[in-house]
Amino acid sequence: MLVNETIAAIATPSGRGGIGIIRVSGREVRAIAQAILGQVPKAREAVYLPFRDSLGRTLDQGIALFFPAPSSFTGEDVLELQGHGGPVILDCVLREVLAAGARLARPGEFSERAFLNDKIDLAQAEAIADLIDASSEQAARSALRSLQGEFSRQVQANVAELIRLRIYIEAAIDFPAEEIDFIGESTVVSDLQALIYSLESLRSSTHQGALLREGMTAVIVGKPNAGKSSLLNKLSGRDAAIVTDIPGATRDLLRELIHIDGLPLHIIDTAGLRETEDAIEQEGIRRTRADMAQADVILWITDASIPQPAAFDVELNKNIPIILIKNKIDLLNELPGKRVRADYTEIAISAKFQQGLDLLRDHLKQLIGFNASCEGNFIARRRHLIAIDNALHHLRMGYQQLSIHGAGELLAEDLRHAQSALNQITGEFTADDLLGKIFSSFCIGK
Repeated sequence: MLVNETIAAIATPSGRGGIGIIRVSGREVRAIAQAILGQVPKAREAVYLPFRDSLGRTLDQGIALFFPAPSSFTGEDVLELQGHGGPVILDCVLREVLAAGARLARPGEFSERAFLNDKIDLAQAEAIADLIDASSEQAARSALRSLQGEFSRQVQANVAELIRLRIYIEAAIDFPAEEIDFIGESTVVSDLQALIYSLESLRSSTHQGALLREGMTAVIVGKPNAGKSSLLNKLSGRDAAIVTDIPGATRDLLRELIHIDGLPLHIIDTAGLRETEDAIEQEGIRRTRADMAQADVILWITDASIPQPAAFDVELNKNIPIILIKNKIDLLNELPGKRVRADYTEIAISAKFQQGLDLLRDHLKQLIGFNASCEGNFIARRRHLIAIDNALHHLRMGYQQLSIHGAGELLAEDLRHAQSALNQITGEFTADDLLGKIFSSFCIGK
């Protein structure tokens, strides 16, 4: 799919710099090169030329690169003009490019054309923006793996297995005279179970990839005066929450975004969990419980100097990691430490004297997915998680239809829905409004 209009944009950040790049893509690139450069450069060979206006006056001089279709990023003819990075010079050259037959590109339009021309899939296109926005080396390396197609290959492998199962099952439905007893064959059930297991494994990796990109939400909960607000202040590096000896001082939720070695962490300080007649405090506790259900990790903080019950005194989601933080160890003259329990991890700290906070930060990095080698990681987004969850839902429903009711037709329909959900990740089937939303978040010139 080729788009008729030729687009152009400044591809380097605004402001003064040593080098500024103008990128042009489309059918009129050769004519624009002739107008600005006086020639069309040889394919993929850097040439040093003056950049001229319509009257033949030199605006700048620099390097020109020409990438003929389809061997370019967008799949169209592409011209890059690399000149000096002054904003006035770049604007003058861009103005001449636009006058020669191009229009100003929308944000993300170059990447959108690469997607529409089958140079990259949608997951790879999103990885371009994630690579640019990466706030840590870990996130950058993971985004690069997605850009190179690692995430897409795993998705496509599951789609291929889905298609194989669909072909077999729908053939059995359409040609009953062949007497293919697919329901009675254990291989169909085992293949479906293997596909569900594979997709669950992919979902786990995708969740880690989404945490690397978007950050993890950590909710601090516990009894009043356990040190929740003190911990928030020490982790954020500022007095974000009021710290007093009065129980119930925090009634509303306080949210802070911090970075641990560049990895984003959303911290929520909550109202202390206790029985109270105060209507405002009751609402704060209700909001606390609601946020606990949506958290990526719960930081359950206790006062180490006060005897605690053997178990948590509220019902917790077993799928959400819990870090039991024993605060105020300075009152007991104890040293910081970390213990891994069966259902949670215990870390002893003193928020007041900032003892043991490095242990907590390191454990949070592990939960986000940080590792030194970055081997096997890729970047992902929440929409990818939703798509995989939808696919898993239909696969599990189909498994029930097959194993309990023997309903092959319903299984086939669930497999179709599962394939459609996975195809939305790579863009093989994606609504136009979603495409517009995704690419509009990119920077201009990319």
